[in-house]
Amino acid sequence: MGQGFMFVGTQQRITLNNTHYHVDMVFYNKLLRAYVLIELKTSKLMPEAVGQINMYLNYYACEMNDEFDNPPIGIILCTDKDAVTAEYALGGLQNTVFASRYVSHVPAKEQLVQQVESVLRDMPAIALQ
Repeated sequence: MGQGFMFVGTQQRITLNNTHYHVDMVFYNKLLRAYVLIELKTSKLMPEAVGQINMYLNYYACEMNDEFDNPPIGIILCTDKDAVTAEYALGGLQNTVFASRYVSHVPAKEQLVQQVESVLRDMPAIALQ
């Protein structure tokens, strides 16, 4: 994951009104002083996944963060995403949520660099703030 990341756990349970939910993966980044919640989806990006992780982020901000923590960050890893759905599903959220397509194999270094540069070039200005 990179420098400063600490693994908290998988399938971290959140209980709201006697209903149990599970965050797929939770990390804490010491440098960012923020929880990083990751949801893994075996389908394309759906608006429901955005609502789900937004709920988890709100819970972590209220119940898990201490006074020195920054707001948690959400990442949705899915098999596919289209720019229009991502723009409308993620737009206007107060929480920081990113959606990205995952692959089942590691591409060549040059291909990874091209993909990262493409994402950074296409990223809305609001996500860079």
